[in-house]
Amino acid sequence: MADETKKPRTRGKIGRIRIGLNVLVQIVLILFLVAMANSLAFKHYARWDLSRDQKYTLSDKTKRFLDTLKGKMRITVFFSPNTPISGDVLNLLTEYQYAGKGKIDIEHIDPERNLSRAKELFDKYKVVTDESLLVLDYDGRNKTVKASEMADIDQSGMSFGEGPRVAAFKGEQAITSAMIDLVEGKKKTLGYVTGHKEPALTEGTSPITVLKTFIENENIKFQELNLLDVNAIPADVKAVMIVGPQYDFSDREMKLLRDLWDKQGRILLLLDPAAKTPNLRGFLNELGVKVNNDRLMVFLRTGIQELALMRDVQARFLGDSPVTKRLADVRALFLGGTSSLTLEPDRVRAANIRLEPLIQAEKGYFAEKDYNTDDQAKFQADAKQSSNVPLTIGAAVEKGGSADQRVQMNSPRLVVVSNATFVEDNAITQDQQGLDFISGGVNWLLSREQLIGIAPKIPKPLTFSLSEEALRRLRWIVLVFMPLVPAVIGTLVWWQRRV
Repeated sequence: MADETKKPRTRGKIGRIRIGLNVLVQIVLILFLVAMANSLAFKHYARWDLSRDQKYTLSDKTKRFLDTLKGKMRITVFFSPNTPISGDVLNLLTEYQYAGKGKIDIEHIDPERNLSRAKELFDKYKVVTDESLLVLDYDGRNKTVKASEMADIDQSGMSFGEGPRVAAFKGEQAITSAMIDLVEGKKKTLGYVTGHKEPALTEGTSPITVLKTFIENENIKFQELNLLDVNAIPADVKAVMIVGPQYDFSDREMKLLRDLWDKQGRILLLLDPAAKTPNLRGFLNELGVKVNNDRLMVFLRTGIQELALMRDVQARFLGDSPVTKRLADVRALFLGGTSSLTLEPDRVRAANIRLEPLIQAEKGYFAEKDYNTDDQAKFQADAKQSSNVPLTIGAAVEKGGSADQRVQMNSPRLVVVSNATFVEDNAITQDQQGLDFISGGVNWLLSREQLIGIAPKIPKPLTFSLSEEALRRLRWIVLVFMPLVPAVIGTLVWWQRRV
C-alpha cells in the first residue's frame, strides 16, 4: 500500500519538471526571437518624413552625390538656439549623416556658451561673421553656409510686434551645393550663347533666373558667349547652352559650333518653333534630327458636347537615356508652341551617331501643319486622321560614344528640345520636372552622370485665397454657426436635466 501511495507523487513531480522545462524553453525562444527582431530592426530599418512638404527628405540627387564621396566630410554647426531655422537645420543634418553612411561627421557648437571652442574654430576657418552658419571641411578645403542662405525669412510682421517667420526652408539646396563645390573644386564653365534675342541672364530682367540659380548651385558658372565676337569658343567652355534664339546663326557662327562638335564639344539646344532658323535646323538635320514645321495640339473634352483645343503639350520622359533615367514616365507640361522631331538613326549610323528620344507627347496629340488657321473643323478632321505614332519633342545625340553607360568616353553630345519656354520662371515654378530635365541634360553633357537625379524641390509657401462669396460664407460660419452649435448642445443638456 505504501508503494502505491508514492507513485502518484513521483509522477506529479516529473510532470511539474516537464512543465517547468517547457516554460523555460518557451522563454528562451521568446528572448531569442526578440533579440533577432531587434538585430534585424537595427540593421534594416525604414524612416519616414511626415512633414507637409517633405522638407527633411533628401532628394535623389543629394543621395547619389553622397554615395560618390571618397573621403570624410566634417560639418561644424555654429547655430544659436535662437535662430529660427535651428531645429530644421539639425534635423536635416541628421538625414545627411544617415545617407552619408559614415562619411559625414558633425560637431555642434553653441557660440554663446562654448566660447573657447568657437573662437578656436573661427580662427582656424577664418570666420568673421556673427551670423549662425555651418562650416564644411573636406580634403583640406572648407566652405561656409550661412543661415540666410538656407531660408527665406519674412520680417514683415516685425512692425506689428511679431518675430521673423520662416517663409521657405532651402537648407538642402544650400548644403548640397556647398558640398559639390568642395568636392569638385574648380567650377565647370557653361557657355550661354547670346546675340540672337535669347533670354537675358541679367538679374531683374531675366525670365530664366530660377534656372540660372539652380544650375549655378551645381558648381557651374555661366559665361555669356557672343559667337560674333570670338574667333573660337574658349577652351575651358566644354558645353554651350542655346535657349530660344529668335534669329538664325550666321555661317561664321555655325562654323564655330561645328568646330566645337568636332572637338568633342557638348551642346544644349532649346528651339523656338516659331523662329526661322534654317542654319541651326540644317545642323541638326546633319545629325539625324529633323525639326518638323508643325505644332502639337490636342482636343480636350470640357463638357458633354464641348471640345477645347490645347496647344500646350503634356509630355512624358523616357527612361532609356541617362539624361532621363531618373525621370522615367514622369509627366511635364511644355507651355507655348511645340513642334515634333523626326529621328532618322539609320541615315547617320554610318557616321557612328546614336540618337535617343528623351521626351514624347502623351497619346491624343496630333502634329498640325496648318497651325496658323482658326478653322476648328479642320483641326478636328486632322486629329481624327492622325496616326497613333509617338510624337517626339526632345532627343539626345552622341557621336562615337558607347551604348554601355558604365563606359565613359570623351564624345560629342547634344540635347535638343523643340520648345524653349518651359524653362522660363513662370513655367518652372509651376512644374519643376522641366528643371530636373535641364539639370540632367547639363550634367550629362558635362560627363557628371553621378549628379543626374531628382533635385531638391523649389520651396513654395502654402497660400490660399478666398473669393468674396467664400469670405461671406466663412463670416457666417465663424460668427453664427460656430457659436450656435455649443448653444444648442447646452440647451439640450439643460432641457434633459430639467425634465
